[in-house]
Amino acid sequence: MKLTQVLPAAAVLGLLLATLAAFRSNTKKPASIPVAQPAEAPYTSYIGGSGIIEASNQNISIGTSLAGIVKTVAVKVGDRAKAGQPLFQIDDRELRAELLQREAALAKAEAAVQEAIASQADSRSQYDLVRNNPDARAVSVDDVQKRKNALALADAKVFSAQVAVQAAQADIASTRSSLERLTVRAPMAGEVLQVNVRPGEYAATGALSTPLIRLGSQEELHIRVDIDENDAWRFKPHTRAMVFLRGNRDLKTPVTFDYVEPYVTPKTSLTGSSSERVDTRVLQVIYRFDRRAIPAYVGQQVDVFIETPEPPTTGTAAGGRS
Repeated sequence: MKLTQVLPAAAVLGLLLATLAAFRSNTKKPASIPVAQPAEAPYTSYIGGSGIIEASNQNISIGTSLAGIVKTVAVKVGDRAKAGQPLFQIDDRELRAELLQREAALAKAEAAVQEAIASQADSRSQYDLVRNNPDARAVSVDDVQKRKNALALADAKVFSAQVAVQAAQADIASTRSSLERLTVRAPMAGEVLQVNVRPGEYAATGALSTPLIRLGSQEELHIRVDIDENDAWRFKPHTRAMVFLRGNRDLKTPVTFDYVEPYVTPKTSLTGSSSERVDTRVLQVIYRFDRRAIPAYVGQQVDVFIETPEPPTTGTAAGGRS
């Protein structure tokens, strides 16, 4: 084929390919269908907020006041604990050995008291022999004074020995108190929501990002709703509110107003990370509902719509989610 024929053919082919590519790029792609439809507000005027489900007594993070190796764990997730029931115990061998030493020290101090009392009785009898002697020539004044001083010294030794007994008893009480604190008990009745400690692990003191045990009452559940500070003025207590489970907008239930935490706090984006990001400030409102109404769990995020009695101001969306 001649060059004069090849060039026009290549130009025509390139034009066709360019036209086809342009046609395909202008073709609209079908919109992706969401896995789950978002919840729709059931009210014409409302405030939308995100919330997190809590136990009715809030989620109690259990820690230990004395660090150490965990000896036993007495509960598991789902158990119902009574107030004062042992949850886990720290290794107590060191403190029990210390208790034995202090009990021996107490026995020694008590024996010292008896010895001091016996010495006191001897000093008193010696002094009594010369104190009331009618014949002043039988005993010198110096001897009388020495025996008097010996009695005073014996009295002081008895008092010192008795104080030593009290100190030993205080040491024993302190050690027993520390032994008692090695057994971590439930501060109130509730359900064990999490167990993050095992026998043989080291339990640290202080505020931990992951609590050793998490406890809460699930007879009734609470929802902590974050309302953006820009919408806080529109909120009115005791108005209707509805909660929707994320992932299935058909799972919903009305909730009852419980209380407002009047201090506006920095909002943390609910990422589940130990270091949450702060982006704005929110008013936290607590609602309650029966746990049997929807299959909800403590720690779950939900969408909440709160009815407002007045319409939003001009230029403001009816229910922007905080």
